[in-house]
Amino acid sequence: MSTLNANRTDLGNNDFLVSKTDIKGRITYCNQLFMKVAGYSESELLGKPHNIVRHSDMPRIIFKLLWERIQNNKEIFAYVKNKTKNGGYYWVYANVTASTDDKGNIIGYYSVRRKVNEQALPTVEDLYAKLLQEESRGGMDASQKYLNNLLKEKGVSYDEFVTSLQG
Repeated sequence: MSTLNANRTDLGNNDFLVSKTDIKGRITYCNQLFMKVAGYSESELLGKPHNIVRHSDMPRIIFKLLWERIQNNKEIFAYVKNKTKNGGYYWVYANVTASTDDKGNIIGYYSVRRKVNEQALPTVEDLYAKLLQEESRGGMDASQKYLNNLLKEKGVSYDEFVTSLQG
């Protein structure tokens, strides 16, 4: 983990931020590195909604996609900009999956986040700025339409797009 500037924290190549939530998205577990990067103590995080670290630069459509996937027991990968307790931020490449019991019922969610591909960030930041702009104009439907049109234009699925950016 390193600090690039006063506001941004970067993960190291071998850093993994891990958290688990209940089915409502409340944190039930977080590893030490997640707490260190986010700037919160365990007691400040446990039982809190995971969106405690949601950065305002994140388009809502990305979280809508995420929730739709994991609630249907499908994994998702996404670039996520999170905020720290002190007002800074950090980018992660997140993999989120459902946790199930022995009968296949979803009992929570599990997220492992790692360092982003720096070369992908300009593309991601530009896309997220456009998605936010669409959301401010026409709500989440407009944002989703923009994203769907972009993916159609590129001839890829969301998963193919995100995976290609991470490399």
